[in-house]
Amino acid sequence: MSRKLFLNTILLCTFIFFVNDLNASKQFVISPAFETPQVDDSGDADDPAIWLNKFDPSLSIVFGTDKYNGIYSYNLKGEIIGFSKAGSINNIDLRTVGKYTYIFGTEASENNLYLWIYKNSFLNRKSKKGQFSIEDKPHFSGKVNFFAYGLCTGLINNDEIITFVTQAEGPGIELWKFNNSNLELINTFNNSDASESEGCVFDDENRNFFISEENERGIIRSYSLSEDLLLENKIKIDDRDGMIVGDPEGLAILKTSSEDGYLIASSQGNSTFNIYERRAPYKFIGSFKIEGNTNIDGVSDTDGLEIINTDLNKDFPDGILVVQDGDNTFKDTIQKENFKFLSLKDLKQYLISE
Repeated sequence: MSRKLFLNTILLCTFIFFVNDLNASKQFVISPAFETPQVDDSGDADDPAIWLNKFDPSLSIVFGTDKYNGIYSYNLKGEIIGFSKAGSINNIDLRTVGKYTYIFGTEASENNLYLWIYKNSFLNRKSKKGQFSIEDKPHFSGKVNFFAYGLCTGLINNDEIITFVTQAEGPGIELWKFNNSNLELINTFNNSDASESEGCVFDDENRNFFISEENERGIIRSYSLSEDLLLENKIKIDDRDGMIVGDPEGLAILKTSSEDGYLIASSQGNSTFNIYERRAPYKFIGSFKIEGNTNIDGVSDTDGLEIINTDLNKDFPDGILVVQDGDNTFKDTIQKENFKFLSLKDLKQYLISE
């Protein structure tokens, strides 16, 4: 090896060490407060959603999909309060408008978009009794024109409910709207010839749509939703040449005000969670890992996640982060997936210090 090549190699190694050390210094660790039972041997936990009970936040309900069997309902201690045999529900999301909550799910076996509608007062009564299951049959459904996979719901113009459905093994995105007691397909888009997109989240206040592409490229993108309900202003937020390892999957928004906050994304390849600014240019802030404690194991290979940033109870005074855990390692039986519940307190303290 020549002296010049040797020196260049030393400089390159030094640079890589510096970058890795910088990334490590930006990474912090939090631990779960509660966990749910793992799904049945025939199941596969995938995606959570959280109903905020405005009558009594301590009685809020967490929903979690078993993408081969149905939807679980949990209290804030991770205890099962119900199970719906709704079928192959891959992703779930919800929005509350006035007296009602609208719960959407993608049904993968027949490629449907499902919708359930419940009065908030009814959900509150059922939560008080510690018993609620989403009905097995949806109140409304629509036929998706491709292999239904991911899903995220949003509100526009104050109370208009929209839902995005993403395509398995393809770049497709369908935009649906619910009005006049009807689910209507509004438009179909292409996520830049993505190999496969699943995780997505819609930012109601900023009208931004975030989507993660897995498999071939591993990219997180944002689009703005126009008044004509078109996806415009495509921006690449991050990819495997940046701070993503393996596949980016679940996406969630931690709101600190009506327009500001953070985008949280699971980086499956190294079982970390990346933090970006909520608004463009989506600056990378840092990342965190979820490690176990004496009672609960850590989190790896996360699919879906969800955040509620409000005081719920003494366990979650600053809000809750719910994540899917791809390997429930503390179990003596077959290791399946479950959901972990984490307090936002440590995460918010880190973000404030930054």
